[in-house]
Amino acid sequence: MTAIALTIAGSDSGGGAGIQADLKTFSALGVYGASVITALTAQNTKGVTAIHDAPADFVTAEIDAVFSDLSVNAVKIGMLSRTDIIAAVAAGLNKWTPPFVVLDPVMVATSGDRLIREDAATAIVEDLFPRVTLITPNLAEAATLLGLSMASTETDMQKQGEGLIALGAKAVLMKGGHGTSDESVDLLITPSGVKRYAARRVATKNTHGTGCTLSAAIAAGLAKGLALDEAVSSAKAYVTAALEASSTLHIGSGSGPVHHFHAFWK
Repeated sequence: MTAIALTIAGSDSGGGAGIQADLKTFSALGVYGASVITALTAQNTKGVTAIHDAPADFVTAEIDAVFSDLSVNAVKIGMLSRTDIIAAVAAGLNKWTPPFVVLDPVMVATSGDRLIREDAATAIVEDLFPRVTLITPNLAEAATLLGLSMASTETDMQKQGEGLIALGAKAVLMKGGHGTSDESVDLLITPSGVKRYAARRVATKNTHGTGCTLSAAIAAGLAKGLALDEAVSSAKAYVTAALEASSTLHIGSGSGPVHHFHAFWK
């Protein structure tokens, strides 16, 4: 059977993050990608200039259209900016019960532009945490969800990940990409323990869409039958290689995208 992954997220008109990054990632990793668009963003490498949310009933129609025809193996959830859209996605997960769901609680773009409304963070915790396989917050997102200062050590990262599990998450990947050490360390935290993933920090300004790409790569791994820890390890390696190859791309004048097709472009 063909492995199929679905991304439920916002569209990035600049092509580096959101739906576009997710579909590129799925394709690069040998998985067929479908999409449910929750919002349109007017966006480029320099920032976000406008956001147009999709109506919640249309998001429901998209979800039903995909699941009623495609055998979806895994779902990646990204930008959900309003509470009614979050409720529609939660209802869709309850109705169609996909085997794996990866939630990237996208709150702020790489440029620093806020992408969700204030009350949406609470709805994400209450409506989606119990329904997903894994959440993948960066340090700032985890701190926002918990109402704490951003973690600065691996010990703090672990404590905050455990705090998110206490809020209802089944597993948490605390992403250390916003740290300052020579290594970029992610921690996979589950009720049964902690697993550490370290990679050399890549010196590049082309980091647009990194978080979207990592969570999509994890969903792709799960869609292909990898165990959760294996899917995280494979995704981490893919993103590191995409960051290392990003300097070969010359896209825009701001924070450019990672190179999703680094293994194929010559």
